[in-house]
Amino acid sequence: MNKLYIWLITGFFASTLLLIGCKEKVPAAKQPAPAAQEVIYTCPMHPQVIAHQPGNCPICGMTLVKKEYTAAEAGTETADPGTLLKPTNSYVISSIPVTTLQTGVQTVNKEVLGSVDYDTRQVHTISARVSGRIERLYVKYRFQHVHQGAKIMDIYSPELVTAQQDLLFLLRHDPDNAPLLNAAREKLLLLGMTVQQMEQVMQTRKSSYTVSVYSDYSGHIHAAGGMGEAPDNGAQRMDVSKGTEELPVKEGMYVTKGQTIFQLFNTDNSWIILNIFPDDVPFIKQGMPVTIIPETTNDSFDARINFVEPFFRDNNKTLTVRIFFNNATRKIPIGSQVRAIVRSNSPSAAWLPRSAVLNLGLSHVVLKKAEGGFAVQAVRTSLLTDSLIQVTGGLDEQDSVAADAQFLMDSESFIKIKQQ
Repeated sequence: MNKLYIWLITGFFASTLLLIGCKEKVPAAKQPAPAAQEVIYTCPMHPQVIAHQPGNCPICGMTLVKKEYTAAEAGTETADPGTLLKPTNSYVISSIPVTTLQTGVQTVNKEVLGSVDYDTRQVHTISARVSGRIERLYVKYRFQHVHQGAKIMDIYSPELVTAQQDLLFLLRHDPDNAPLLNAAREKLLLLGMTVQQMEQVMQTRKSSYTVSVYSDYSGHIHAAGGMGEAPDNGAQRMDVSKGTEELPVKEGMYVTKGQTIFQLFNTDNSWIILNIFPDDVPFIKQGMPVTIIPETTNDSFDARINFVEPFFRDNNKTLTVRIFFNNATRKIPIGSQVRAIVRSNSPSAAWLPRSAVLNLGLSHVVLKKAEGGFAVQAVRTSLLTDSLIQVTGGLDEQDSVAADAQFLMDSESFIKIKQQ
């Protein structure tokens, strides 16, 4: 009985070992290979635009680029330890969208500053046609507005009195001598008398000892050189402290023939003087459209560049351009500042979105797509539009850069980037 029991136990263990030894090994289940990612195209400036074939962006018209998948999206492994250990001031690991250089012609808007000034073609003078004394003055202060035909002053001139008496003598003693009478009348007109004043002398047969002088132009009164001060210039016109000063011309003063007594500046037609920096001079041409934004009003208006001065003014590193405009209704004060937006078409060039380029003050950098991440790359830039920046060096057409470089910028990492 004991032998039978031992035999059964021994058989049980033997069969168990046999089953274990003969058991087939089941191979581990293979992981399915990641499915190939679908090729899609997107706009560098409008990532929300998705297309399944090449084409142009329906929003801005730029060429769609192939979307690059990150390691996580493609189902592959992440960056290797060597990539992860690269310094952060030269290498960044990220999966943000990328963009490439786009070649084409763009409309460039340049913002420049300037000021409103007098149109020198609208500057007139009131001069003394005869020597004499000012008996009465009808303008009293600087910048007083005078209309055409307004009375300026009354003057006593011995020369005028003598010319009137000569005419009256001919009327009394030789009224039929037409040539002499015409010459006497013409002399009075040349000496500054009006036709009405001369006819009054002929009707009353009495000479007038004071003759009124009238303005032939409209404008603001300025004192002229030779009347106790230097001629007006731009600096003096902008001096607000002289706005209510009295004029140096006084009643009782003597003037000489040909002396300029007043200057009249008409502001109905004025200039806008814009200052163009040397880097922008090649792009500024006569006839370009300009939008003017005055500081004194929110009403902007369109104009064109009328004249580009062919020289740099003394002690000035900017080129001056002039814009003529009608100021009769706008009433923009002389000397006020303006902003101007000059619109021009650039030559065919390479462009990137402005968000893809970081301005570090003395340099510009982008984050260039490299194996496993983004590397810092210095670039040279030129023109700006509302959304694009021209790249003149540092990148090739096939290079991809981060569409939003600001998102990857470290506060101190890229300050010492070397220029290319």
